[in-house]
Amino acid sequence: MTFIYLKNIYFLKQVKEKRRHQMANILASAYCVVLAVLVVCARDHSGQEGRKYYKRIGSNVTLQCETSDSHTSVIWRFNGHVTGHNEDQLLQGTNLTLRNLDSTHSGTYSCHEKHSGRLKNQVTINVGNPPVTPTVVCRSNAYPETFYCTWQLLSPTYIPTEFDITVRHGEKEIETIKDPNHKNRCNIKFLEMFSTSKYTVTVTAKNALGSNSSTVSFNENSIVKPDPPEIIEVNRIPDSPRRLEVKWRNPLTWPEPDSIPLKYFLRYKPVILDDWQHVEVTDVPFHTITDAYIGKEHIIQVAAKDSEVGTWSEWSKAVHATPWTPLTPSYEPEENISNEPLTGTTPSAEANKQNNNSIRVESSMTLFLGMILILFI
Repeated sequence: MTFIYLKNIYFLKQVKEKRRHQMANILASAYCVVLAVLVVCARDHSGQEGRKYYKRIGSNVTLQCETSDSHTSVIWRFNGHVTGHNEDQLLQGTNLTLRNLDSTHSGTYSCHEKHSGRLKNQVTINVGNPPVTPTVVCRSNAYPETFYCTWQLLSPTYIPTEFDITVRHGEKEIETIKDPNHKNRCNIKFLEMFSTSKYTVTVTAKNALGSNSSTVSFNENSIVKPDPPEIIEVNRIPDSPRRLEVKWRNPLTWPEPDSIPLKYFLRYKPVILDDWQHVEVTDVPFHTITDAYIGKEHIIQVAAKDSEVGTWSEWSKAVHATPWTPLTPSYEPEENISNEPLTGTTPSAEANKQNNNSIRVESSMTLFLGMILILFI
């Protein structure tokens, strides 16, 4: 009995082990099926999402339809529209060749089975150029606190391009802050005043087709250039037809006008002339013009510069003004009340004229009648 009991237990264990292996095989098969389905779905999804390529202007590219049969009839679409056949686009079997690419070729290309319209492949092409050497300019309009650097590319890339900037003062790297209000501009703080160590700025432009960089080096005093002042008043001076009083204020970006003073350059001219008159002003933000043209409209501008270093600012916004002009008196004709005879013809003169004519006629008739009587006698 014991032997039979042990045999049954052994048999049951074998059955359970066999079922466990069967379940494991079923689960493994199911896992493989699910994995295969996911791979197929992923492939289909990838085909629909497509791929993105960057190509250089002037180059050629061949887009493959990726069909199982190269003899399958297909159509290609560009941004949803069927592509035409021309010298720049050549259909070879199921592949599309684009030649001599330019920026107009940028877009999405998709390949479809001609009869079913099923999407087989989709590719996005971005046509552009690698960046040229960037142009870098640095300037301090807030000396001695900060300066800024700007950069630009002299030819477009037509594709997304990023810029990296590094600034060093001597051997020390300085933090840069991207300007929120200006594209391609960053702000840098001066580490110390009147430093003899040079600043070195490197800007690197890069995109999917390549990169290029430019480096500039300078002393701090060579980049000082204030923003233009602002003319706030131009006053006429009474009884002075050749004077104009001009007042302006410092640029708001200049941080310490008392400790780091500015000097100014004023220019003015009549609108009708081409030549400017110039005068340099120090210490004070006002000046009286003493040689204005009488009665003429003038154009007035002012520039500023650090009193010791740097270069002149741009000219301020032009202001128009005309000096004081005396009023021209207006005269009304007075009545002529003299006793002298009037030279003009008046009704009384006409009457006197008629009376004189009547007297002359009467005298002539009397003389004529007298002559007739003498003849008859």
